[in-house]
Amino acid sequence: MQNRHVKELELDAIRLKHDKTGAEHLHIARDDSNNVFGVGFATPPDNSAGVPHILEHTTLCGSRSYPVRDPFFKMLNRSMATFMNAYTASDYTLYPFSTTNPVDYNNLRSVYMDAAFFPHLRELDFKQEGWRLEHENPSDKNSPIVFKGIVYNEMKGQMADAGYLFWSKMQQYMFPGTTYAFNSGGDPANITDLSHEELVHFHKTHYHPSNAKFYTYGNFPLEDSLASINAKLQEFSPIKPPLAEKVVKPFDSPRRVNLTCPVDPMSSSEKQVKMSVSFLTNKATDTFEGFGLRILSDLLTDGHASPMYQALIESSLGSEYSANTGYDGSTMVSSLSFGVQGTKQEDVAKVEATILKVLEQVRDEGVDPKRIEAIVHQMELGQKHKTSFFGMSLMQGLSSGWFNGCNPVDLLELNKNIDRLKAEVASGPFFQNLISKYLLNNPHKLVFTMTPSPDYGAEVTANETTRLMGKTSVLTKADREAIYEQGQALLKNQEQVEDVSCLPTLKVSDISKKVKTFSLEHSAVGSVPVQWRPTSTNGITYFRGISVIPGLTPELKQYLPLFSDSLTSLGTRERAMSEIDDDIRLHTGGIRIAPFLSTNHSSIDSTEEGVSFSSYCLDRNQDHMYDLLGSLIRETNFDNVSKLRTLIQGNASGLSNSVADSGHVFARTNAGSRLTPAGQASELYGGMSQVQFMNALSQKEDLSEVSQRLKEIAELAIKRSSLRLALTCGDDQMSRNENALGHFVGRLDGRPMESASQPEFAPTYENSFFELPYGINFTAKCLRGVAYTHEDGAKLQILASLMSNLFLHREIREKNGAYGGGAGYSATGGLFSFYSYRDPSPQKTLKTYQDSVQWVLDRKDFSEQELAEAKLSIFQRMDAPVSAAEEGMVVFSEGITDEMRQVRREQLLRVTSADVKEVAGRYLLDQKYSHCVLGDKE
Repeated sequence: MQNRHVKELELDAIRLKHDKTGAEHLHIARDDSNNVFGVGFATPPDNSAGVPHILEHTTLCGSRSYPVRDPFFKMLNRSMATFMNAYTASDYTLYPFSTTNPVDYNNLRSVYMDAAFFPHLRELDFKQEGWRLEHENPSDKNSPIVFKGIVYNEMKGQMADAGYLFWSKMQQYMFPGTTYAFNSGGDPANITDLSHEELVHFHKTHYHPSNAKFYTYGNFPLEDSLASINAKLQEFSPIKPPLAEKVVKPFDSPRRVNLTCPVDPMSSSEKQVKMSVSFLTNKATDTFEGFGLRILSDLLTDGHASPMYQALIESSLGSEYSANTGYDGSTMVSSLSFGVQGTKQEDVAKVEATILKVLEQVRDEGVDPKRIEAIVHQMELGQKHKTSFFGMSLMQGLSSGWFNGCNPVDLLELNKNIDRLKAEVASGPFFQNLISKYLLNNPHKLVFTMTPSPDYGAEVTANETTRLMGKTSVLTKADREAIYEQGQALLKNQEQVEDVSCLPTLKVSDISKKVKTFSLEHSAVGSVPVQWRPTSTNGITYFRGISVIPGLTPELKQYLPLFSDSLTSLGTRERAMSEIDDDIRLHTGGIRIAPFLSTNHSSIDSTEEGVSFSSYCLDRNQDHMYDLLGSLIRETNFDNVSKLRTLIQGNASGLSNSVADSGHVFARTNAGSRLTPAGQASELYGGMSQVQFMNALSQKEDLSEVSQRLKEIAELAIKRSSLRLALTCGDDQMSRNENALGHFVGRLDGRPMESASQPEFAPTYENSFFELPYGINFTAKCLRGVAYTHEDGAKLQILASLMSNLFLHREIREKNGAYGGGAGYSATGGLFSFYSYRDPSPQKTLKTYQDSVQWVLDRKDFSEQELAEAKLSIFQRMDAPVSAAEEGMVVFSEGITDEMRQVRREQLLRVTSADVKEVAGRYLLDQKYSHCVLGDKE
């Protein structure tokens, strides 16, 4: 047993070992109501068939004490959990949840442990979650036999994500002969080799207490968890967990690998090559060496002043860093990579030479002490800045090291490493020595390049066709009959109405009847209204501002995201952005500026639009924070064309890369863009329109017109007359902040804002399709609803939850094999939406959306339990804990008062089955809509 107080994080870390089985347990005792539980297993794969990932899914499909089809998804709606999930890393699998409710905690802990240690692992569940051969139409023997499966389709989508593809393939060649050379998530080309028997065997050998680690966090009694865990583990005897090769044999000399990847249809065809240079570094157990290398990585790559950024990105050698750039401590032996994406084929050698030149230069000249000081400041600030999900983020930060032999308690003690770092830097060339040892004199170096090929997608499709033919060509008549019968059995299993009474649940009576409110004060600094939230902030001041810009034309709206980013990217006429960026890191937790958009609480056809800006700092740095904000707002140099070009190229590349991972969000944004003013603005600010717009700008030679548009917005933005501010700080800091705010406000444009009426908005109902080479699809359908204060809004929220949980999940995910799908209702935006994620059959899904409405109208009344679960799922999100920085922000940003929130709460609690059916008929049946599909099947 080990018990250590970690002063800097205000916690006690207790490390335990289970006497009988050897299971490890880390408990973090801290005064935090958002308690966390997690159980994880070392699951290093020995092939790329995805057994750890498919097992993660199948484990959650019913267990000994909870013999229902999907207890995990059922519990999502029987709980007030603030987080519930499971995920597969390179060499371990973790099942975590968090909640503030003690009864809920006990319920979920019981379900999670039973699922992990005693799952059914039925063959039908393996076929549904992993992969199977099945008729395209399971009820039609004459329809073609195809590959299906949730993980299979998920990983088809994942491998279409250019960043993930690059990282996963680089890993394979960086760690040959080890478990990291395999894809733990599963490569679709290999997933279809996995058998059910192999899955069951993997569970038996890996999901055992002797191979388990438990994590608990928060203020619930440790004794309760220990008793519950011990009861679950009593029937196990210790085993020797299987060993995996995790330490790569070091290269004798550097290696080069060149592969192909898909073409990005949205970007310039000339600049789509990705490349990186990677170095093998320290063992995970050398925690201080890892700490030093992580900081070295930040010094070399992070921010406008970093040498790699200036040499690779500002020089336009690449549009942004490669996905693997930075220190990666997720493996037994870590690695450090530098690279770019969006470069030309002829520049690949130059990129490599530039990386080595930067390393040599930093080794010879050293590191600016101010930059080291800035990183240490960020760590100090990070210790004080506590988010509402601190316990979960702590677990995620510890897990890789813990599963690779580190003492997790050592990983918590940041101050020890900081103190040692300061001593090492003071006594010698610490970072220069790391560069020499690990980067310049290291033969284990991989130069990895991916070049886009127009044939890539066709080759992937041909590979799938060949694999399919290889399996179907040898099928006998009896085999084909068995496939048909299996399809029917799976359909019957999916349609089965289950008795889920064995699952524990909270009740509607467990939901608080009153909204949580925060004490707010209001004043004015000059003519600018200020909202104050005096509270304990651990010595931090949180600042937020909103500047409304009425009358922006659609053209200028498309420039607003670029304008927002320009303020923290271009620098001023007096100071370079690299110099300002160092000051931001030295004195604040960062400055964030973004487009602001809010729908009026009483009309979905009325919006507020403009710019929001925020920052936070240690109380001692308030003057610095306001001074930096004022300089960026008033003095940004929009004529700095070279920095502007770098920014545009990086934004265009980042947006394009995000579509493959978040296609359902882009589809939903586009589908809603024709229905409300806020939907239209959302599309212009961050939808497919913005993706296309930024990619078009990235190919412009002359940026003078772009500079002019940004100046036009600057003339309209952030005036005193259109501004409102919010401060969260300690009582003792209010007057000091007020004085500093006076100086900040005094620097802003005092001219009155010209009034501009919003143009009349008329919804249009059109469908759209974006052809993208993903081999998988994303869909969405949107309909107009009502404003926040309308009583039907609560009914539509409950309706969306019922449709998702009782119909759409089954039809879209279980039957159709999409990774995800459902319905949602935006309480503030007033749009009812359907969506699917990584979907093999978009046309079938679009019909499912239509069928779901009739399903609601045709069925008998929803039961009280079904309504209760729908309400729990909504209050789960509404009542999730918020950090001090977020307290009072709903009224500040949205204008939604505590009284409005209380009315909404009471409306939700009152919703009946008749209410749900009535709004389904009124708002969804035979109503006009818009839909959008992203993918390769129109």
